[in-house]
Amino acid sequence: MFRKRSGALRGALLTAAVCICGTGLAGCGEADDKHLSEAGKEQTADNRDYNVEAVAEAVDFDHKLEGYEPLKKEYNFYFTYKTVHPWWDAVALGIEDAAKQYEQSGVIINYEYLAPRSVSAQDQVQRLTDASGRNFDVIGVDVADVDIVTPVINGLIEGGQKVMTFSSSDASKEDGCARIAYVGNTHNYEDGASLAEALCRKLEGRGKVAVLVGTREAPCHEDRALGAQDIIAQYPDMEIVELAYDEDNEEKAYELTKGFLEQHQDLAGIVCCNMSNPVGVARAVLEARREEDIVIVGMDHDQEALRYLRDGVIYALGVQDCYSIGFDTVQVAVKIADGLMPGEAYPEKTEETTTIIYQKDAAAMLWTLYGEME
Repeated sequence: MFRKRSGALRGALLTAAVCICGTGLAGCGEADDKHLSEAGKEQTADNRDYNVEAVAEAVDFDHKLEGYEPLKKEYNFYFTYKTVHPWWDAVALGIEDAAKQYEQSGVIINYEYLAPRSVSAQDQVQRLTDASGRNFDVIGVDVADVDIVTPVINGLIEGGQKVMTFSSSDASKEDGCARIAYVGNTHNYEDGASLAEALCRKLEGRGKVAVLVGTREAPCHEDRALGAQDIIAQYPDMEIVELAYDEDNEEKAYELTKGFLEQHQDLAGIVCCNMSNPVGVARAVLEARREEDIVIVGMDHDQEALRYLRDGVIYALGVQDCYSIGFDTVQVAVKIADGLMPGEAYPEKTEETTTIIYQKDAAAMLWTLYGEME
């Protein structure tokens, strides 16, 4: 057993860690607001000043362990996620910090945090199967495909293994999954709806739109795309003319966007449903010199995406609280390992926040997360 540390990650990025800056969503409906920070709700899309107090509240590196007393002095966890990517590096930083705090209190958290280079549900199945024979106290998985991975999770549970889900994609009891608990984004549909609403209002309810989903069958990406489609459908003068899957690949998003631009000279907006595709989309739009004509909205805290946001190429980004996901995942895993069930000391679903940020907020976000100044 080894304890996996992400020290390189901390030095490389200050890494996006908490991933949120409280500068809120404008012009979105009640359903959109419920998962945003209070700081975020105070702002409007086109009439905002950078709110120092809001950022200090939202970018919270000062996480402390709850008062729960672990029953053991050492735990062994296995966490696997969709693919190697900066988004999950930020989750890793939260995991690392939680482990350090447990160590300071005399409890050792050993963990492995591993993923393939590209998204593969079959690879995930193999990793879960391999982990099941290695005496981990808890196995955690960020589900790549509900239909493929759920039977494997259920088999592990039936065999006596304790399994949780975490990060951005759950396989819930409604999906027929017997996983014990989930820590992460519980509002992907609302995130997609919020971004689409921001885009629609920016376009004043008129125009042709493309949607880049991300990875096929990934619950978080599919849910965001569905939320975006449902909002756009409410505007009679708006039309989705393209919907495609970039498989969480920046280069593929770039190539797909070039095709959209060639086929639709009057394209007005693009909704991006993961962290990779806003960068590829923005690059293609900028190369085509259509940044003044096309409104781009997308997800998360990629450094290059934040630069495009700062420079006015991207209009808005929905940024998830990755750091808290990682930190809370460890706390819930300890309680699961101790035999506690949801409702006793933790919820079945631990909800983390998403905040919509706009162009005026990008420079502050780049400084907060990456130490980058204009």
